[in-house]
Parts: sequence; structure tokens; C-alpha cells
Amino acid sequence: MASMFLNTLAAALGPKQAANELKWMQRQAKNIPILAQMVQRRSAGSQPFGPLNLLARPPVLIPRPETEHWVIKLADRIPASTQSPKQLLDLGTGSGCIPLLLCHLLPQGSLHARGVDISEHALRLATDNAELCGTPQPSEANITHNTFSVTHGNFLSPSFSDDAKFTPPYDIITSNPPYIPWDEYLQLPRSVSAYEDPKALFGGPDGLAFYHAIALLIRRKGFLRTGAIVALEVGHRQAQDVEQIMRAEAHMHDVEIWPDPWGKQRTVVAHM
Repeated sequence: MASMFLNTLAAALGPKQAANELKWMQRQAKNIPILAQMVQRRSAGSQPFGPLNLLARPPVLIPRPETEHWVIKLADRIPASTQSPKQLLDLGTGSGCIPLLLCHLLPQGSLHARGVDISEHALRLATDNAELCGTPQPSEANITHNTFSVTHGNFLSPSFSDDAKFTPPYDIITSNPPYIPWDEYLQLPRSVSAYEDPKALFGGPDGLAFYHAIALLIRRKGFLRTGAIVALEVGHRQAQDVEQIMRAEAHMHDVEIWPDPWGKQRTVVAHM
């Protein structure tokens, strides 16, 4: 049975990616029928992400299980309140998986999220996923619901904060930015490089360009509300560097590192 599932996934994803994702699905599925459904959805162009089933279309980055893990943990750390809804900004939103899962997990009416991306493909996919998940755009009629909207923007651009028309202060900043350095990008398997947009993967020569940009943004006066939380996914052996960027450049002093289910340092979380 496992070999059949692996072959089905490999036809869509390539053998290496298929093997990794099947291991994760086997841990998540409670029984064989559920596992079969997950495999079928993934091979058909969708991706399970927590309790959500999100659309996945090239060249947008496919939501990963390690991202799901820290987003669920983050939801438990957010003091949600319908009396004072949190404002979330997701930088490099891609499929919208991070804010949409938080919108699903937190009490309705407690979160208003905005996703920013440079890719029009990503913005369309995130919008489609919000509709699929039943997460509405903000309006006076939706004040009792969690909401999600998208904005085009390049957060490496000096004019980014003006172009994206921000409405700070924000309570939550999330990002799974491009973090792969050039030497690693050249060694990616074709199942990844041929599917996903290089702009969603390549993070500059050392992989840290977007973290420096995020630090410059969030340290602006009034951009974060007191008590804000910043959660950033990081790549292989980058956690210590990103922690230092958050301390030295963003002036965040309460910083921790969360491991993923495989023991790798995956998420840098800073508190205002």
C-alpha cells in the first residue's frame, strides 16, 4: 500500500519530494482511508495544511509540513480576543497558507490578516484559497469573522512601505521568505526548481536578504504594537543569524528559536 501511495505522489512531485511528503502524511493520518484521501488531493493539485485543504499551483511555493507545525504552535501563543482583534501582516504570503490557517484556528472575529507578495500568481492563488476556506475580505459586514486580503508589494524595495499601503500598528508579523542561498539553489532537485518560482526560493547570496529587509521594516516607529509577535521561518543553519538580525537590526530583545518535528531549528520568534 505504501509503495502505491509513493508511486502516485512521485508521478506528480518527483521521487525525493514524494518520499518526504508521504512520511509526513503517514504521521498525520489516523488511518489508511484518510491517508489515501491526502495522497489523492496532493497528487491532484492541492495540499493538506492543518485542517485546511489548499489549492497548489505552479509556480507558487507548495505549503510544507514544517510550516504547518510552527503556525499551529503560533496560534496557541496568540492571545485572541473578539473585543480587540489582532492585525496580522504576512510578508511573502504565497498560497496564503500561514494567515489562512491562523484565521481558521483562532476565534472568529479575532484576526484581520493581510498577505503581501510580489507575484501576481501568488496573489491570485491566495485569494482563491481564501474563498475555498470561506475566509472573507474585510468589510463592515464581516466584523464578526476573521478576514484576509492581499496586496502587491516587493519588500526588498525602498518604497515598499508606501507601495503596499500599510495600516500599522500590527500585532503579528509572519513570513516564510525566500531563504535559499545561491550555492544551495543551484543544487535543488528539478522537482523543486522546475515547479516553484525562483523569487519564492532565492534569498540572496547568503540567503538572508529578506530578513534584513524585514528587520528594517518592523523597527520603524509605530509599525508594531506593544506586545507584538514576529514569527519567521528560516532555512538550514540560519536560525542563529536571523536571531542576531532580530536583536541587532530590528531591536527585538525577547527572541527564541523553535525546532520543527525533525529537530531542525526552523522558526525564529521575536516578541516586542
